[in-house]
Amino acid sequence: MRRALVLNSSYEPLGLVTSKRAVVLVIRNKAEVVHADDEIPIRSEHLQLELPTVIRLNYFVYVPYKAGTTLSKRAVFARDSFTCQYCGHPAENIDHVMPRSRGGAHSWENVVASCRPCNSRKENRTPAEAGMKLASIPYAPRERSWSILAVGKVRPEWIPYLGETRATA
Repeated sequence: MRRALVLNSSYEPLGLVTSKRAVVLVIRNKAEVVHADDEIPIRSEHLQLELPTVIRLNYFVYVPYKAGTTLSKRAVFARDSFTCQYCGHPAENIDHVMPRSRGGAHSWENVVASCRPCNSRKENRTPAEAGMKLASIPYAPRERSWSILAVGKVRPEWIPYLGETRATA
C-alpha cells in the first residue's frame, strides 16, 4: 500500500496517510500536493491527478503536545540506522545496555540495536564487563518524524521534511 507524508501548513510532518486518503484531501481542497509520483496518474472522467507522495494541509493543525515515540524494535533500528551499536554490522536484535535481569529498564535510554553475535557475546553483562564499547549513547527520540520513520521505508522526497533525523529506514 502506498502512503503519503502529511505536512502541517507550516511544513512540520504530522504523519502518514494512505494514497487514497491523500487524493481525497487534495480533491476536497483541504491539502495541496507538494510532491507526486509522476509515473502513477489518477484519472477520472473530469480529472487527472498525479499520485501524491507529500501533501501540505491548507490550514494549521495545532498539536497540543509532543507525543513521545513508542519504543519498538523497528523504531530502535531506525534510530540506530539498522546498525549494531557494538560492531557496526547489520542489526538483527535489540539489546539492553544494563540487562533487565540486573535492574535495567526497558526504555529508550537502555536499548540499542545489535547483531546476534554481539548480543550473545554480551549476555547478562554490561558493555564494560563484556569488554565492548557502544558506538553511540542511546537516547529517546523527541521529534515527531521518528514515528514516521518507525513505520518502515522512507521515500526520498520525504527526507527534507523529516528534520535532522537519520532517514535510513
